[in-house]
Amino acid sequence: MSTNQDIRNEIRSYMVARGHTYKSVALLLKNKLGENVTAQSLNNKLARGSLRYSDAKNIAEVLGYKIKWE
Repeated sequence: MSTNQDIRNEIRSYMVARGHTYKSVALLLKNKLGENVTAQSLNNKLARGSLRYSDAKNIAEVLGYKIKWE
């Protein structure tokens, strides 16, 4: 089972691979969802391990990824 830190690092590595920061991903999410998403709120969710699956899907989508279960 992955720890919160493992998940945070994994998502962060996908962000970096696409040349994004928490700030740029927050802006993409804000534009997509029309909600007030900040870099700090995104970072806090990842740090606490309170990121919902729907949040993860939205992050993947704005980064050009898809979550696939095998």
